[in-house]
This record gives sequence, C-alpha cells and structure tokens, in this order.
Amino acid sequence: MLTGEAFGGVVYTIILFAMVAGFLALRLYAVLGKRTGHEQALPKPSEERVAVPPAARTIDQTPDVREASARVIGNGAESGLKAVIAADSSFDVAQFVDGAKSAYKMILEAFWKGDEETLAWLVEDDVRAGFAQAIADRKAAGHVLDNRLVAIERALISDAVVEGKTARITVRFDADIAAVTRDAEGNVVAGSLSDAVETHDIWTFARNLRSDDPNWKLVETDEA
Repeated sequence: MLTGEAFGGVVYTIILFAMVAGFLALRLYAVLGKRTGHEQALPKPSEERVAVPPAARTIDQTPDVREASARVIGNGAESGLKAVIAADSSFDVAQFVDGAKSAYKMILEAFWKGDEETLAWLVEDDVRAGFAQAIADRKAAGHVLDNRLVAIERALISDAVVEGKTARITVRFDADIAAVTRDAEGNVVAGSLSDAVETHDIWTFARNLRSDDPNWKLVETDEA
C-alpha cells in the first residue's frame, strides 16, 4: 500500500506526463490552428502528377528542406499584406512563411501516409474531404505512396487579402519530391525514389483575425 507521500509522488508524476503530452500536442497543432469558416473546394488530387514526372533529376539520399530566398513576397501581394498587418499588428511575414513551409511538409506527408487524423488538425473540412476521397480511391486500387519531400526550393507569398474578419494568404511552393507508387505486393507502379520531381503548388491559408488563436489553416490548394 502506498503511503501518503508516495501516493502524492505518483499523482505528481502522472500530472507532469500529462502536461508534457499536452504541450507537444499543442506545438503540433499550432502549425496552422483552428477552423476559419471559409471553406474552399480541393482541386483534383496531385499524386498522379507527382508519380509520373514530366522531368526529373538525380537527388541525394539525404532529405534537405532548404531555406527560402530573401524574396518571399511576390508582386501584387504587398498591399494585401499591409491590410493583414493593419488588422493584426503581431503578424510577422518571415514567421508566417516558416510556418507555411512546415505545414506544407506535414500535410503532404500525412496525405501520403493516409493519416486523416493529422490532416483534420491542419486543413479545413472541404480540403480534408478531398484528401480523404483521394486516400480512399488509392486504397481501393491497392496502391501505396512511397513519397519523400526532398527540398522546398522556394515559398513565395503570391497574394493576401482581408475579407471581413478573415485574412487569406496564398503561398506558392516550388519543391522537389521523390515519388513512387507501389501496388499491394510492393511492386513499383510508377515513379522513382532516385529522381526528384519538380512540383509547383499554390496553397491558401486563412485565419480569423478577431480570434485569440494566432494559427492559420489550409483552406484551398491548386497547381501553379
């Protein structure tokens, strides 16, 4: 039987572990945040586009997410970003771009793995539904994606707008992805892990500026 002191130590340990687990969950969730209420449809899944490259180049085996260039704001996005900053003085462009790159990697990897639980944290409902349908179609075909994000060459804010209480920022990602599609037996159906495919995606993130939550969520995707 535990003494009062020992029992108190056990309770303290349990509480400490619970606090650590909660902190880690919040750090993962904080990449983008809560639902904005501005739903957008997800265009056609891009896994076929990635799996069959129009052009490829040899890559190293070690993954490398590269730093973005100094220019992270595209022509025409300045006025929109000024409106975002006017509505939220705490907004920081460099911090947003870093978070967007992290979100890009996390969302792609969750989609490739079929991890719908993680997608639910990071993307808006209609986008999640599009991913879920693509995942279901992939499973029905008996296919498994063996993809890897090799490098993010550039993340550029191409547009920004404030609509009512919601800010929407669009980012163009230029990245290299190694992609392989396998069948249920593990045989390669398409793609190659020894070559990198150049991909160009346009993703839009949104946030309620009147919310105390500083996080953004993916609300729309498209091809550049």
